Amino acid sequence: MKKIITLICLILLTACGSSTTDNGAQLETISVIATLEPHSTILEFVEAQLNEKGYTLDIQVVDDYYIPNLAVNDGEADANFFQHIPFFEGEVNDKGYDLVNVGGVHIEPFGFYSKRISDISQLEEEATIVISNSVADNGRILNILQQYGLISIKEGVEVVDATLNDIAENPLNLQFVEVKPELLTLAYENDEGDLIAINGNYAISAGLNPTSDAVILEKADSDNPYVNILVCRSEDQDSVKIKALIECLQSEETKAFILEHYADGSVIPSE
Repeated sequence: MKKIITLICLILLTACGSSTTDNGAQLETISVIATLEPHSTILEFVEAQLNEKGYTLDIQVVDDYYIPNLAVNDGEADANFFQHIPFFEGEVNDKGYDLVNVGGVHIEPFGFYSKRISDISQLEEEATIVISNSVADNGRILNILQQYGLISIKEGVEVVDATLNDIAENPLNLQFVEVKPELLTLAYENDEGDLIAINGNYAISAGLNPTSDAVILEKADSDNPYVNILVCRSEDQDSVKIKALIECLQSEETKAFILEHYADGSVIPSE
């Protein structure tokens, strides 16, 4: 069952219950907090595999990045599935959460979208670049711009740690505007910048096709550090149900589903 929780709602995640299969077998519930696309879609797909292992899923869908880790840390859900490794590590370091990375599932290439230009060569001086205000996204965004020769990052700065203050060269004098990640698609719809850097899951939810709609797109190879992961409390990482969940999320059947369902390359399974 999938429950939609919006930003303005007070979230109250209920304790896990149980359900039964068609033949009456009792299933234990695993509660997982996820963002809508592609995370909840992938979770819905793996539920049939989990049923065979004796589990069902209670999927809590949110659109705020800062809810899932707090909720899992406080025991309001068993796990979450929405974030990449740099974001996770930043949350744990900053807030002291007792959480662990259970394993990687997929990568969503980050794209830059525009209603004003169709090719990066058309970008003019002092163009406005709208980006996420999440520090965990800054390095990723700047690295893509560096790959396309638009900026350079200071020597000695790790890409995942880079911020706007670490830009060494900016030949076009690009102007950066930061907004909340969930507002990036609105900024695109309202034509608020020459380029809008949109997280993959938000782009998909807004009906954008990263492969065909993005002016520039992040390379999504197996070495990409921004793999999306399953996270749980450290005390639960060796539990049978969490092991069952990550096994299903990383199964060959799930990988095949991701490749078929997101055939445009907007989501790829991790290795």
